[in-house]
Amino acid sequence: MSAVPPFVTQTTSPPPIIIQQHSPGPFWTTRWFVRLLMVALIFSLMYSARLNSEYRAYFQNGDGPTEKYHSGDKTATNKIAVLEVSGTIMPPFTGHFLKAIKHIKEDKNIKGVLLVIDSPGGLVADSDQIYRKLVDLRKTKPIYVSMKRIAASGGVYIAMGCGEEGKIFAEPTTWTGSIGVIIPRYDASELAGKVGLKTDSLKTGEYKDSLDPLRALSDRDRELWSTILDESFQRFIKIIDENRKDLDYAKVKELATGQIFTADQAKANGLIDEIGDEEVALEALKDKLGLSKVRVVEFSFPVSLMDLLLGSAQARDPETQFRKLLDMSSPRAMYFFGSTPALVPLWQSAVESR
Repeated sequence: MSAVPPFVTQTTSPPPIIIQQHSPGPFWTTRWFVRLLMVALIFSLMYSARLNSEYRAYFQNGDGPTEKYHSGDKTATNKIAVLEVSGTIMPPFTGHFLKAIKHIKEDKNIKGVLLVIDSPGGLVADSDQIYRKLVDLRKTKPIYVSMKRIAASGGVYIAMGCGEEGKIFAEPTTWTGSIGVIIPRYDASELAGKVGLKTDSLKTGEYKDSLDPLRALSDRDRELWSTILDESFQRFIKIIDENRKDLDYAKVKELATGQIFTADQAKANGLIDEIGDEEVALEALKDKLGLSKVRVVEFSFPVSLMDLLLGSAQARDPETQFRKLLDMSSPRAMYFFGSTPALVPLWQSAVESR
């Protein structure tokens, strides 16, 4: 074997560079197609939710409330239902509440009801609708009442649904009372005159524009509306008279000045029975029913995907907002405690659209 000369260096050639090209593969694996599928899936889910909503609206009387555990024994068969009246008494709250009452009436395991009120009142018609359904409910299921921060005007009206056999509890700091009726109205006739604005409605009768804010009320207008107000007022007094065993018509009329009462004043005047919070009222109802083992439940009305989508669309719809403005100007007889009840419908509409 011959030796390699010392002046010759031995090298190795570098490894070859191999460029490998990937085939594009099937079209369904590409990024743009995956994105397209995601968009199609989202639209499919939205369309399915809409169809489901329309199906339920067509074939059912309406969505019922969702029952939730509140307190007590989770394994107990016997139940007490907590019904909460919170905020202004008006649609859509009224419809939800009436459905909850119907559900409670049909549930044989619900033995009694605790009506929790935290409301300044609301529309006359809605308050009366709820009251009458509670009167029907109490024939088979005892009703106790727990008043919280405020239970005024329409809140008092609804509380009478417990009847003479029921008990009304109020927290030490509760405000209640404000017995009376109000039709909110603002007189902008002087302001309109200063800016050169006047009303010129085409009408078929003297009273068709009776509450037009751009003109002052006439004596005949006031006489007309005083009669309407008095009818609702007399009904309010009668409802309290019939459902409070320690009060008669004359005494209720003395209290019906629109005045707000503290819990101590309300008890002294016979509007409530005891001072105590919701837990105290609940324990009293358990004793009334003779139940040591009971499950306390409450109800809610979940908002669906379509409700959210439709609500958002309505909030941006000028026509919808104009209808709500017209609705706000409609005469509304109210069992209400507050300084600006005419603004309630507009505020309620804003909340609904969120």
